[in-house]
Amino acid sequence: MIIDAHCHVLPPDIQRRRAALLDRDATFSALFAKPNSPMASVPDLLRAMDRDGVSKAVIMGIGWAGQELARESNDYIIESALTHPERLSAFCSVNPLWGDAAVTEVERCAQGGAVGIGELHPDSQNFDITDKASMEPVMDAALRLGMPVLVHASEPVGHQYAGKGETTPGKLYRFIENFPDNVIICAHWGGGLPFYALMPEVPEVIKNVYFDTAASPFLYGPDVVRAVVDLIGPDKILFGTDYPLIQPKRLLDYVGEANLEQSAQDAILGGNAARLLGL
Repeated sequence: MIIDAHCHVLPPDIQRRRAALLDRDATFSALFAKPNSPMASVPDLLRAMDRDGVSKAVIMGIGWAGQELARESNDYIIESALTHPERLSAFCSVNPLWGDAAVTEVERCAQGGAVGIGELHPDSQNFDITDKASMEPVMDAALRLGMPVLVHASEPVGHQYAGKGETTPGKLYRFIENFPDNVIICAHWGGGLPFYALMPEVPEVIKNVYFDTAASPFLYGPDVVRAVVDLIGPDKILFGTDYPLIQPKRLLDYVGEANLEQSAQDAILGGNAARLLGL
């Protein structure tokens, strides 16, 4: 079973209001300022899944800065997962800066069927991921409700791209240290955080952390898959495309180029996500 653990869908009405929303939400503006930035709805995703052989997908928001658009997006995502329970699972979008309102939204979404929180975008949502006090309410709610938290991650070097930001491995590491009992998913290979697993203290700190492959072809050569497997093992890697930025087949071919043992490939392509999310 292939599970795409990192997909973004938007309500059709938000897509129609694209131009008007660029000035309303910093994350939306960072990701969709260019007219050719891809957007997708649930029917678009389901067609891509059917075409490329993906059994199930985790759908999520974009790290909305404001509450109104986040709630609108969360409602669409949760309703879609309830409509297609065999194909879709929902993560909800919140901003830790909302304080109690963020916890209320997490609880509301969990009651509606959401199984995780994310994707958090610290830079465009304008919160400090290393500030334990400000992160604590959302992280405590996530731990209490058994919800993993997916966080955008950035490489400290290399080319710039829309939404890259500065949530680099050092910041992620402090965040993880602050919340050792939470399950955390670092998107985009954690900006390279797994490479530090060569340091003797790091494996223990990241024991509850998963890393996904989202947007990999735009960031690394396919050797990164084998390299991270060799560093932390295959059981903490999640197959994710960052759809619609990348189509499933492209990422499937990318992972295939690593020539992994079948058991490792099966774990990455679906087994790990199924275990983590109870799918």
